[in-house]
Amino acid sequence: MKKYWPPAAMLAIFETVAVSLWFAKDNIFYLFNFSYIGLSIALGIFLYIRRYEHARRVVQLLVGLYMLVYLGLICRENMQIEGFWYYLFTGVFEAATIHYAVAKIFGPLLFGRGWCGYACWTAMVLDLLPYKVPERPRRNIGWIRYITFAGSLIFVAALFLARAANIERIMFRAFIAGNLAYYAAGIALAYAFRDNRAFCKYICPVTVFLKPMSYFSLLRIKCDKDKCVSCGKCRRVCPMDVDVTDNSRKRLNGTECILCMECVRNCPKNAL
Repeated sequence: MKKYWPPAAMLAIFETVAVSLWFAKDNIFYLFNFSYIGLSIALGIFLYIRRYEHARRVVQLLVGLYMLVYLGLICRENMQIEGFWYYLFTGVFEAATIHYAVAKIFGPLLFGRGWCGYACWTAMVLDLLPYKVPERPRRNIGWIRYITFAGSLIFVAALFLARAANIERIMFRAFIAGNLAYYAAGIALAYAFRDNRAFCKYICPVTVFLKPMSYFSLLRIKCDKDKCVSCGKCRRVCPMDVDVTDNSRKRLNGTECILCMECVRNCPKNAL
């Protein structure tokens, strides 16, 4: 039973957040919300331990569809980065603000960019495309993410400065339009660069939050140098081009790791 402590620990962490926010905000929604996400992630880790091939995909669908369909479309919350700026400007610590704080700002100190691998509803679709392993060298155009990041901030700031009427309706429409734009750009880039995760590497504005925090992540893929035979297979199957054989925090593309575990699954010597 010792091998099942990771899903139990992950569930305990999310339950702690769920109960804390429930009492702090006096809203039982947070108990349901974070309990559901915690159970979904714990289930995925359990299935991975049981060697189920599509364990990560299960979590992606459970969490991604919940965030996109229920929170986004049904509850009409803008869960994109524009929603974060909106609630931040209004001084309300709810919805997207809490989501970003837990999943994308402070959470990565614990689980790195696990959000990108297990919960992102954009990647949920992009990971179904045929180029799961990049077929072309990585390009030096990651600076584009800072343009989209600034663009999202300027868009919301402009709405407040212009005192736009029906701003909540605008934010909901922006959520729909933003998702359509993300999917269109992500799919186009995947086929153009033969890389499902090209959008994540070059365009996604959320990575501006994720990357610096992921540098200090407690959960990391590490290499047992005594077992490693330098076959290079882990590098070849990594969708984010991470050099997991280097245990230093300065390893190549180290803050890009999405904990997909493809390198661990494919290592012929169980060195990872």
